[in-house]
Amino acid sequence: MYGDNRRGSFFAAPSQEKSEELQMEAPTERTKLLDPAKPRERKQSSSVAYGTANRAKSFGFENKAFDFDKQFKEIVKESEPKPQAKAWDEDDQFDHVLPLHQIINRYHSDSIRGLSDEQAEINRSKYGANILIPPQKKSQLTKFIQAVVGGLNALLLASAGLSFAIYGIQFATSEGSQNDDLYLGIALVIVVFVSGMFTFYQELKSDRIMESFKKMVPRVAIVFRNGVRQDIDAGELVVGDIIEVKLGDLIPADIRIIDCQNFKVDNSSLTGESEAQKRSRECTSSDPMETTNLAFFSTNAIEGNATGLVVRVGEKTLMGRLATLSSTVDAGRSPIGVEMDRFILIMTIRSFLIGVVFLFIAIMMGYHWLDAIFFIIGIMVANIPEGLSVTFTMILSLTAKRMASKNCLVKHLQAVEALGSTSVICSDKTGTLTQNKMTVSHMWFNDKIQTSETSERRIGASFDNDDPGFSALGNVAALCSRAVFKPGQEDVPLHERIVEGDASEAGILKCMEDQYGDIMAYRAQFPKICEIPFNSTNKFQVSIHDLQNPEDQRYLLVMKGAPERIISLCNTILVKDQEFPLTEDWKDKFEKVNSTLGGFGERVLGFCDYRLPIEKYPPGQPVFDGENSDDFLNEGFRFVGLISMVDPPKSSVPNAVEKCRSAGIKVVMVTGDHPITAAAIAKTVGNLTRDEIALQRGIPVRQVDPTESEVAVLTGSDLKQLSSEELKDVLKNHEEIVFARTSPEQKYIIVSAFQELGNIVAATGDVKCVNDSPALKKADIGVAMGISGTEVSKETADLILMDDNFATIVTGVEEGRLIFDNLKKLISYSLGDNCAELYCVWVFIILRVPLPLGTIAMLLIMLGTDVMPAISIAHETAEADIMKLKPRDPKTQTLVTSQLMSYTYGQTSVMEFVAGMFSYFSVFALNGWYPGRMVGIETNWDSKAINDLPDSYGQEWCYYSRQRLKITAQTASFVAIVIMQVANVICCKTRRMSIFQKGMDNWNMNLGIIFELALACFFIYTPRLNNGLQFAGLPMPIWLLPVPFAIVLFVYDEGRRWAIRRSQWTKGWAYQELYT
Repeated sequence: MYGDNRRGSFFAAPSQEKSEELQMEAPTERTKLLDPAKPRERKQSSSVAYGTANRAKSFGFENKAFDFDKQFKEIVKESEPKPQAKAWDEDDQFDHVLPLHQIINRYHSDSIRGLSDEQAEINRSKYGANILIPPQKKSQLTKFIQAVVGGLNALLLASAGLSFAIYGIQFATSEGSQNDDLYLGIALVIVVFVSGMFTFYQELKSDRIMESFKKMVPRVAIVFRNGVRQDIDAGELVVGDIIEVKLGDLIPADIRIIDCQNFKVDNSSLTGESEAQKRSRECTSSDPMETTNLAFFSTNAIEGNATGLVVRVGEKTLMGRLATLSSTVDAGRSPIGVEMDRFILIMTIRSFLIGVVFLFIAIMMGYHWLDAIFFIIGIMVANIPEGLSVTFTMILSLTAKRMASKNCLVKHLQAVEALGSTSVICSDKTGTLTQNKMTVSHMWFNDKIQTSETSERRIGASFDNDDPGFSALGNVAALCSRAVFKPGQEDVPLHERIVEGDASEAGILKCMEDQYGDIMAYRAQFPKICEIPFNSTNKFQVSIHDLQNPEDQRYLLVMKGAPERIISLCNTILVKDQEFPLTEDWKDKFEKVNSTLGGFGERVLGFCDYRLPIEKYPPGQPVFDGENSDDFLNEGFRFVGLISMVDPPKSSVPNAVEKCRSAGIKVVMVTGDHPITAAAIAKTVGNLTRDEIALQRGIPVRQVDPTESEVAVLTGSDLKQLSSEELKDVLKNHEEIVFARTSPEQKYIIVSAFQELGNIVAATGDVKCVNDSPALKKADIGVAMGISGTEVSKETADLILMDDNFATIVTGVEEGRLIFDNLKKLISYSLGDNCAELYCVWVFIILRVPLPLGTIAMLLIMLGTDVMPAISIAHETAEADIMKLKPRDPKTQTLVTSQLMSYTYGQTSVMEFVAGMFSYFSVFALNGWYPGRMVGIETNWDSKAINDLPDSYGQEWCYYSRQRLKITAQTASFVAIVIMQVANVICCKTRRMSIFQKGMDNWNMNLGIIFELALACFFIYTPRLNNGLQFAGLPMPIWLLPVPFAIVLFVYDEGRRWAIRRSQWTKGWAYQELYT
């Protein structure tokens, strides 16, 4: 507002692509129409940190054109199927540049009568209706089916199908088929259904993106049709309609201003910029978002009224394009989704290869082909970690719950780990890095720049009210203002109070409230006699007050506005308690201070006052014309000072950014704000731009090597000068980057470019505007603001920051990194006994011994005893300061590595298998069946026709005695694996640290171990239940058989981690081969 020192556009329009194409192809007459806007554009470019013309060269690039908007248009091409829409895009006329009468004639309208009903129908068929057409959405049934059959559940369903197949074949070919495979198939189906239901419930949400946009659509519009002023449904508007818009209305379509009276709009829903935007009839820029003669669909009219011509409707409006892009962007797979796909592929290939190998082995060993098929199916079923799907989902859910307690709400479970893998954060400035409120930061009075407190919770006065210099400045700032506090907030802390008024006046109001206490009572002492509101022509605001002083009845005129405008009206300057003539020396000082404050990226206002002569303006009989300021401009004003304001960074942001640096995460600011303002925020976290380095060295900016600056500052205009490869070079060569004046498409392009470089990208959305929703959906993880974010951004995002604080993202990153570690531990734990069970099947096939572990026992381990210890892994804390490590490389640091597979297949599972076999054969040996006698006996052992099978001592055993002994041995094998899993889960607590360093303070795991052992006892010793589960009671000595193996596993794993720690920094053999 008041003479903002920061020149330039708020927002580069999505239709800029069209603008550039037309400028290239338009005739000479067309070019002349654009000429008046060109000087302004050059002036804007020269004011930024790096000029548009020199930016590419200053980075060492050639000035090659790269049409980002064209690339964006190709992305959404499929979402624009209507022929009339295509024709509308290809039209070579600029609706805001051509003379108004040409535009009206073009749409066959009339500025007074509007459209006829017949012409309205023609325009509707040609240019489309004023509605947003939602894309096809998946039904809730489809989403449920995807949750049930997706991920690991697909493998489980395949296992269930194979189990049913085995049972069916056995049932059809034999008289006494066992029901184990039937039970297994049913159990797997139940597991899949429960896991799918849980996932579906956690992520249940309807795709309400388009509906969120629809909430922003006005319902009624005032339109002229057939010369009659009438109210119609906003959806009935067509291109060419003449409409009226007044204070409080939502703009029902993109319109060109025909006439207006002090008309201002709030474009924050598009740009995030809170300042009111003045609208007029004049075309002030070739950029549609810069010109003042356009108002956009769904923005708010906050002052005045206007008559406008509808030039775009529905999906062709700027908001419509954003809605279309948000709904059609393919977000792709999340990092953890990619990892799970890879894990499923590994498991599938492994199962198939092992099955094929053993199919040939079985046939070579003389098994019947049907038995060989049974074996391969059994191996493939045993190879699937049935419980991993449930525990995986549970761990993600528990972590999501823990993150919610830290103000980070997870909408999609897989986003939990994705945030931990983040290597780039593309953050908006307003409300995320900053407080989203203008705050007084500096004042210039008494010939000295004074600093004001800008923290979120500042309390108390910052200046001496008795100081004559401040008293005069504070008096003007307090009185020359239209901002007021919303009623009923007396008990609300000052920093949380809602102000009715624009952002700049709100900041001054709160500052003065700090100084004077009750600012409204202060104003009441000096009644306002007259007021002249700010306007873009005068660039100042005036109010006249009665000081209620019987000894001096002169009125006080107070004024604020653009600093250069205010200083031009002044003859004197107040310094302490003296007035000095405003000489050239004082004006030079003013220019220097004004430039300094503007260089801070702050919004600067000038203040002056004047005691009106009593002869010309007698008390009680003032002759003031509030519509005409010329009466006052000839007076000699007294300059009292400058006040500058900024949207300051939140107090937690610098430390959070520093954490990101130490964690190897690149922080990128992408904002629609001015580059100087954006760069100023970057400075607050200790970064140096090339401008500052050049200033320190006293050399031109172009001579500074781009790689020497940690921060690069580029505008949307600069992006258009860079090719795709040049943009990637900028992204790679700078740790922090500031993108200012960017459009939604450019933010989308920035996110895409980072992803093409192999980065995992988190993107935050602007707190007020919907223009970030395409980038949020494209990013690997989209982050929306919970307090001040739009419904659109919340629906698009994967995470919602409930406190709107950038520091919360860093907390989420830490949790995400921890969950990745814990998921690796979970897989290591789950595959340990899974592989041991697989080896038991191998022994059954190769040695032809009775099956060492029953199917039901395998299922009870995976879905019973293992579950609670597995879930307790989610509660493991970090082994070290994981925020000191670099982000994981998704190409090399995967969830399932060759080292992890080697550890589970060749180390832990082998020990568990050996323990199980030792207990299994020990039970047989204690009953007269030595291991040598058991080899090759499986066929006879399970034959009901043989009731005199001799053991190692010659004692004959009947069929039912043999089966009871086999069940006892299988129970011993079950107990051995349970005991070994207790040792395994303790070993899985850490990947590097010693257990003695980590400790056993995870009581969820301690209780999980107790639960595991208790559940095993419940299965074994509960009467009737144990018979149904095919278990037998065991004496205590049998429980002790696997304990030495558990101790060996623990000692071995301690040694393995010791070797890893020894070679961690040198990346020696142990670290490379043993670190999982």
